[in-house]
Amino acid sequence: MNMIKVIRILLLASIIILFQNCNEDDISSNSKAELVTVGDNEYRPDFHFTPRNNWMNDPNGMVYYAGEYHLFYQYNPNESVWGPMHWGHAISKDLVNWEELPIALYPDNLGNIFSGSIVVDNNNTSGFKSGSESPLVAVFTHQNPENNKQTQSLAYSNDKGRTWTKYENNPVLVNNDKADFRDPKVSWHEGTQKWVMVLAAGDEIMFYTSSNLKNWVYKNSFGKNVGAHGGVWECPDLFKIKDVNGQETWALLVSINPGGPNGGSGTQYFLGDFDGETFTSSQSETLWLDYGTDNYAGVTWSNEPNNRNLFMGWMSNWSYAQNVPTYSYRSAMTFPRTLHWQNSNGKSIIISKLPTEIIYAIGGKVVENNNAASRFELLNDETLGGGKFYLETTLDFSAINEAKIEWGNKSSSVVLKYNKIKGELILNRAESGYKFNNLSSNIIKCPYVLPDSNQLKINMLVDKSSMEIFLNDGERVITALVFPLAPFKNLEITANEEIQFIEQIKINKLSK
Repeated sequence: MNMIKVIRILLLASIIILFQNCNEDDISSNSKAELVTVGDNEYRPDFHFTPRNNWMNDPNGMVYYAGEYHLFYQYNPNESVWGPMHWGHAISKDLVNWEELPIALYPDNLGNIFSGSIVVDNNNTSGFKSGSESPLVAVFTHQNPENNKQTQSLAYSNDKGRTWTKYENNPVLVNNDKADFRDPKVSWHEGTQKWVMVLAAGDEIMFYTSSNLKNWVYKNSFGKNVGAHGGVWECPDLFKIKDVNGQETWALLVSINPGGPNGGSGTQYFLGDFDGETFTSSQSETLWLDYGTDNYAGVTWSNEPNNRNLFMGWMSNWSYAQNVPTYSYRSAMTFPRTLHWQNSNGKSIIISKLPTEIIYAIGGKVVENNNAASRFELLNDETLGGGKFYLETTLDFSAINEAKIEWGNKSSSVVLKYNKIKGELILNRAESGYKFNNLSSNIIKCPYVLPDSNQLKINMLVDKSSMEIFLNDGERVITALVFPLAPFKNLEITANEEIQFIEQIKINKLSK
């Protein structure tokens, strides 16, 4: 037996002994052995898009065409940290199963490929059409890495997004006064019969119009004295949004980093009016699309076939995105969600809903109980331990002040707690495993006052390393990453009083 074989046998024996002596319930959140029982495969979600390898951030160019949802994204094909930006590309027919395609856009002599959007140019206003298909036109930011100069450019595809040609006269929009001048989101405005571009420029949003996607005219700006200004503004989106009665208003999404509601990255929004050139809003307070720390730079799909405001964000935070404990790949996207306009407690807000028809299609019932109870407990459950489930529960706070949901094992857990007196929901991931040390705390706070019914409906989508939590049909949302050191097989729901308060609970196992 040669020396190499001896070394391999000794190494294998050491690994076996290590695993035999490692009980998952004995692994504390302070353990340094973060990859003893979990690693990239255990953390990689099944129902959220991730790249096969390397780094990903902002979703870009989200467009629906010819039966396919296209997702482009900021991508570094060489490392699992941020680097020279390309546009990665994936497609899906059902928003769950994604096929990763070759890189769509590469850096060139004008610079790296920053964020942007794609439109279907059905009327060939751009003149790019060369076949039977409507051209897909990408409007994106070129970033010169030497001086950080940012300009807007075009690329187009006549084969359903499979190959892309950059416009020979790029860039199409230049601004020499702005250090930050990026992330164009383009849409067609029916009233004026023109293309409208919203563009992030430091601490404001600039509005441009065009008849052909090539020549752009500045019209107006918004945001200098409204909203949150704790960091640079990025990745805007402008769209009409409806309430349950079909009434419409306009919504403007603006991502900000830092300055989010719980530190680091976050997305605020404004409701108001838009006449094709000017956006106005009477909104006096800052409104957040998501109170979690892990939903950033999200925008809605163009040309969505069901006329939905279908949204997806980058599921991470610039405070720690390059340090999370995955190595072959970094980052996932949020699960798609639809955005709606609603009046809640006298205020106009955007609510977010999971497309539950998709969730139910990939789930199988594990637990369902519609009898009021004073406590719920599910222990050593393999579905919970697999980290892929959808929880629905309704809690009645008529006779209690505080309740909590704890998902974990004997030594570590993540806790969701609502306090009626404080009007606040807290997600505590401080003892959940990986420490998100670059934020001031691992305590995520979300202000929320219960309706007159005193009921709190919680929908929670868990996919290995993420939790997406929706309160009362999306009036508040918390999206957060969680990296357990060992499987969480236990779930408990308790209150501060031994009284019936759990109206119903349902857990669906998610499987492809």
